[in-house]
Amino acid sequence: MTTTPLRKDAARNWERIVAVARALVDEGTPLQLNDVARRAGLGVGTVYRHFATPEALLETVAAPGLEALAVHGERALAEADAWRALEGFLTRTVEAQVTDASLAPVTAAPTHALPRTTELTRSLWSAGTALLDRARTAGAVRPDLAPADLVPLMCGIAHAVHIHGGATPADRIDTAHRYLTALLEGLRSTPPTA
Repeated sequence: MTTTPLRKDAARNWERIVAVARALVDEGTPLQLNDVARRAGLGVGTVYRHFATPEALLETVAAPGLEALAVHGERALAEADAWRALEGFLTRTVEAQVTDASLAPVTAAPTHALPRTTELTRSLWSAGTALLDRARTAGAVRPDLAPADLVPLMCGIAHAVHIHGGATPADRIDTAHRYLTALLEGLRSTPPTA
């Protein structure tokens, strides 16, 4: 799919809108296009020309994080050790969720405003499913764990970290690692060796 490049002023406006939206998401403020326009110092029509809905804007904010996770998923699929591949993918996923507030609502949404978001979330789902299947086939993961269990488990960790994880990003990542380690030890078909 080819798109016409934006004029310089339109590209600057697009970047400004996305930067303001990123700041709002990071501070926990729900995206409202009128509010984004006001904070960006732009007309409401300009914001709506670029983003028809708040969901499209949120998905645009989340896109770099989703793309990085999709790349990591592809790399994890190339890892020879099935357990390490799954563990690495889940670790990267939960780290992203606790450091990027745009990811959880976008990945949890039943539908998406942008085709690229649908493509990226399908890629993540596919990678997670393949990694889990490989780990299960290798006997590294409990046989009763289903691919549909991974998303709620990861969301549960991210939610717990947001409530109890600490004040700084480093604190939240440390807490996420602790929670994920406990979860992963429960998923293994045999206890890890010391």
